[in-house]
Amino acid sequence: MKKNNYFFLALLFCQLVGAQNTSVEKSIYSIETGILGVWVNNEHRLSNEISLKSEFGMIAGFRGCSDCETQYALAPEFTLEPRWYYNIEKRETKGKIIKNNSANFATLSFRYYPDWFVISNIPNTHIQNQITIIPKWGIKRTIFNSNFNYELGIGIGKIYYIDSSQWDTTADLTIRIGYTFKRK
Repeated sequence: MKKNNYFFLALLFCQLVGAQNTSVEKSIYSIETGILGVWVNNEHRLSNEISLKSEFGMIAGFRGCSDCETQYALAPEFTLEPRWYYNIEKRETKGKIIKNNSANFATLSFRYYPDWFVISNIPNTHIQNQITIIPKWGIKRTIFNSNFNYELGIGIGKIYYIDSSQWDTTADLTIRIGYTFKRK
């Protein structure tokens, strides 16, 4: 009977030790593209399940009407997202890929859209200086155990127009494909 108890304790200990080694990547650099933009980012581990994603990108916008020329614009965007990968350990115990932080996550996204410059087909186009704060849920998955990945996310939050001091409600729908350059 004592041998069985020692065996089960050893199994439990091995399970706990293995679970403690599961964590997000120490630091990864990647580039992502989506329907309306391109971004360069870094995810830095803060704890076993939490990382901080920082990124710079160019986000696109389009506007058209039946009797006018279609307008397009590209503007800079800065993002900080502390991410909680809440099921990374569960994915590893099931033998699923966790490379490049492939797991479900919850985040509070902070984005800043400065009116520094706008690339557009209409001269003298500007955007409003704005900040968004959006709680989001998302998934990130590695494609075929390669350095390619995809990311999907959704959230509803607030947008603050700095110049006019106004708050409004906004939504975020993320659909991106990316490539990870460097992992530590």
